[in-house]
Amino acid sequence: MSVSDPADVIVALRAAGCVFAEDEAALLLAAAAGDAARLDALVAQRVAGTPLEYLLGWVEFRGVRVGVRPGVFVPRQRTAFLVEQAVAGVAPGTAQACVVDLCCGCGALGLTAATELTARGCAVELVAADIDPVAVACARENLAPLSAPVFGGDLFDALPGDLRGRIDVLLANTPYVPSERVADMPPEAREHEPLVALDGGADGLDVFRRVAEGAASWLAPGGTVLVETSTGQVDTACAVLAERGLVPRVEHSEEYYATVVLGIRSR
Repeated sequence: MSVSDPADVIVALRAAGCVFAEDEAALLLAAAAGDAARLDALVAQRVAGTPLEYLLGWVEFRGVRVGVRPGVFVPRQRTAFLVEQAVAGVAPGTAQACVVDLCCGCGALGLTAATELTARGCAVELVAADIDPVAVACARENLAPLSAPVFGGDLFDALPGDLRGRIDVLLANTPYVPSERVADMPPEAREHEPLVALDGGADGLDVFRRVAEGAASWLAPGGTVLVETSTGQVDTACAVLAERGLVPRVEHSEEYYATVVLGIRSR
């Protein structure tokens, strides 16, 4: 059945379980740009479970349209709270800051943090890195307008050595879903996004521990590492940061339904 009629698109999406069927229909109609065959194909893929962001080729994150592609982790809207905390942690009037987006995925966190800090008059040196080649390629496209390099490799091993000891803001959107819970995630995530971006190990904090281990030597005095976690992981995460010589802090947001754990290198 053709779904060239907007009402038909909404019905098809709603029947497939799309909660925001009206909003998604409007986006797919715009993406099809009047091409009925393309619209049919887009709706069919969405009904089959393909993430909307892959079909559009972008996701809106903190008011910025960020490019995404199949096989790349789609940034969650709750993670905007992590960026909010990162930007708020840079004192007003700061002339320059070194920002690193580790486990960068499509680069959304680094892109928006750097954009917002620059708008405040802070000169930002932005560097990003990810272990997934597909993510690296996507992030390079998104960060090209900022002339920010994106490196491929495993956490800190990917970073240039001259960053050691001078990172002011370390964004690390590490995976934090316990391995046994990955199967419970929505099909859109577990069937389309890379497992490396979802599976955080036995308790969900394996990658976080590795970030915490290296953070102290890579942060500048007074620098901060920020990681998203679940509320049930907060105590363990704070203990891990403290063991690595960082001062832990926890921020919750009811608006975003998000929890961020911060580790500050004392001066």
